Amino acid sequence: MKTLTTTQELKSARHYYRGEKILKPALEVMDAATAELEANAAASRALKPGEVAPDFILPHVDGRSVRLYSELERGPVVLVFYRGGWCPYCNIHLRGFQKLLSEFEAADAQVIAISPQLPDQSLTTQEKDELAFLVLSDVGLHTAHAFGVAFELPKALLNLYVEGGQSSQW
Repeated sequence: MKTLTTTQELKSARHYYRGEKILKPALEVMDAATAELEANAAASRALKPGEVAPDFILPHVDGRSVRLYSELERGPVVLVFYRGGWCPYCNIHLRGFQKLLSEFEAADAQVIAISPQLPDQSLTTQEKDELAFLVLSDVGLHTAHAFGVAFELPKALLNLYVEGGQSSQW
């Protein structure tokens, strides 16, 4: 069996969702929202290389609290912010980090994934994708805001999500 790279998996998922799963009117809303976020330079607010990462304490799926600066005492940390276990692209991305985990560990680095979902949902994501790295919950997006990676969804996209849920009818 051929193993796909994360990039190939993402391209395949994009082709599937854009070609078969999501209806054209919904795609138009999603594409317009993406363009709006790009025009507003949402990514430009993110922490830049070389800047000091803000400390945080977030709950792990097992109930314990994890502090960034304590983890940094053990070595480098790769933070991965993701939307939630409901996002197929995020799941592919997280599985890509899992595939490369031994390479991170060989460099004495650890991976920590952060999502705004509740700890129980993060646990489901960790179990479903067999993730062997820390999965933390940032309910309220306080940490995501501190790192400059949180943004407000454009109203039309938010309405699409609220009205359509996870429907294949989009």
